[in-house]
Amino acid sequence: MRSLRREGNRLAIGGQAYDLNSFHRVLVVGAGKAGAPMARALADLVGDRLSGGLVIVKDGYTGGLRAVGPIELAEASHPLPDERGLAATRRLVELLRDAQAGDLVVCLISGGGSALMVAPAPGIRLADLQALTSALLACGATIDQINALRKHLDIVKGGGLARLAAPSNLLTLILSDVVGDELDVIASGPTVPDRSTFAQAWQVLELHALLKQVPSAVTEHLQRGLRGELPETPKPGEPVFSSVQNVIIGNNLQAAQAALAQARQAGINTLLLTSYMQGEARQAGQFLAAIARQVAASGEPVARPACIIAGGETTVTLRGAGKGGRNQELALGAVKGLAGLQNVVLVSLATDGGDGPTDAAGAVVTGQTLERARQAGLDPEASLANNDSYRFFDALGDLLRPGPTQTNVNDLAFIFAF
Repeated sequence: MRSLRREGNRLAIGGQAYDLNSFHRVLVVGAGKAGAPMARALADLVGDRLSGGLVIVKDGYTGGLRAVGPIELAEASHPLPDERGLAATRRLVELLRDAQAGDLVVCLISGGGSALMVAPAPGIRLADLQALTSALLACGATIDQINALRKHLDIVKGGGLARLAAPSNLLTLILSDVVGDELDVIASGPTVPDRSTFAQAWQVLELHALLKQVPSAVTEHLQRGLRGELPETPKPGEPVFSSVQNVIIGNNLQAAQAALAQARQAGINTLLLTSYMQGEARQAGQFLAAIARQVAASGEPVARPACIIAGGETTVTLRGAGKGGRNQELALGAVKGLAGLQNVVLVSLATDGGDGPTDAAGAVVTGQTLERARQAGLDPEASLANNDSYRFFDALGDLLRPGPTQTNVNDLAFIFAF
């Protein structure tokens, strides 16, 4: 673990040091798609001092392990929470309730943690959160909007985990899957002061016309919060955060820069376009295709051989009944724009290896994709209208299927021109 260093019995990170001899116990908790390798790296560093722990990861992301030293690895569902995540979070909460002032709790957070670590507020059922999550994912809500609601319907999110872990010392190591690395949005900010409010959560439902679609328990709970009958999530400056340190140890920018460095070693001209790509996936695909066409026509903004990278996280507003994910839809949106270009390739992928509810990480598009699709009887416009990017690229053999990567730092799109 490059960010966290150990010198004898001292742990150092982010300008702060922890004397392991001064703690009665060192406990580990966490949730996210990268939970297993993060737990393994931590155990390699301080395994001799660990007293126990529990980290919740997505199905198939444990690397075949059930535990790393004294740290249990529990699998649960993503992007919709399930009973396994609920049960594992109950055990995690009990572990935290037992934490004392003389303990150090290390929390490992990575993308996917919002769905994997789930503890519904009183009066809210798991089924309510499942229905709400499905509605939010379908309407094209941003991750900030989705998590504003999650944080006001769950006792571990929005600083709730820090509240549960008090009065222990809490160190949170974070792999960011959020554009801009906003700490209170990553995995719904379980150890971070929450900037969102009940009013903002309610506005999300209004904005996306979901008030009549979501379970009544959700709207009733939010209304109680609006009336002041329920406490707000902990805010900046509250004492519960006085012994909490949150540190980002990896993000989309780092992944993009590593890819650029690899391309330069191969003698390719490189450009980082952005690590803040957002908006509708299909429109992002159209924009990236336009950049690829500019490279092909004029050698701008980068001359061949070129590698241009855009990182971030787009959204998909579901209008059809097809199958896909945001990276596959981005790629599908680029098919017409790339048509006819020679030696140009667009690759869009999820760094965790799973794009939406599919077994693919993303897809590949070339200047010949449109013609190949027509010969196969496929219509990219019809597939876009039905949000059916998976079946489109599957039929062409152009899906990327690396399997779980055990990390998650958002998405990367590559434009190659040779």
